[in-house]
Amino acid sequence: MQTLDFNLEQINIQLADAPAAQVTTWAAQHFGGGLVMSTSFGIQSAVMLHLVTQIVPDIPVIWVDTGYLPPATYRFAEQLIDLLNLNIKVYQSTISPARMEAIYGRLWQGETVEDFNRYDAMRKVEPMQRALHELKATAWLAGLRAEQTNHRRQLRTLEPQGSLFKVLPILNWTAQTVHDYLQTYDLPYHPLKEKGYVTVGDWHSSRPMTAEDEHERQTRFKGMKQECGLHLPQTLAEEKSLDSSSL
Repeated sequence: MQTLDFNLEQINIQLADAPAAQVTTWAAQHFGGGLVMSTSFGIQSAVMLHLVTQIVPDIPVIWVDTGYLPPATYRFAEQLIDLLNLNIKVYQSTISPARMEAIYGRLWQGETVEDFNRYDAMRKVEPMQRALHELKATAWLAGLRAEQTNHRRQLRTLEPQGSLFKVLPILNWTAQTVHDYLQTYDLPYHPLKEKGYVTVGDWHSSRPMTAEDEHERQTRFKGMKQECGLHLPQTLAEEKSLDSSSL
């Protein structure tokens, strides 16, 4: 982990209630050219993409393309890349979808968390770690929100993750705060929101939310887990998950 010129506990106290733009500005000042951000081009991705690029226009934006995203996601990505003039950096797994399926099968059809973890390790975690390494990242801006999962409720605005730091400007935002921001700046939701999706990843492991769902993350990964591994500690990314009993 890099050497800090500030006290982690103290800075988290200072940033805990700071506006998202102030947190982003602080990150840009302290991490400079080592600052990157990630996007999934998910339901509310326009918020972070707009917020951050208003402050750091040329920031590298890492997009891990699993090769299994819904067609609507690819079109939405093109829309936002053009609208916000994003400095997009696309990363994909070193193993193609066809080769993966031939060797390991369609892992998303499995009935165990381990199947999903293996899939996520290959298609998401490895490409993201490679991106962070190749871009020489020292800090990573992400649009995680505390109300999304049990793991995210435990996070702070500035979190150490492996050899770098995760900066979470909108950690304390609610769904209403997100909606208000999108409305204020005339930004779009992902088009699948109109079809009942509240969160969307790969086409095969995302579905619309129903009246029977108690939590939005039940619509992902067959309800078996809440996290894909990207935002878990690096050393645990391939093993740790939250089972459906934690929803």
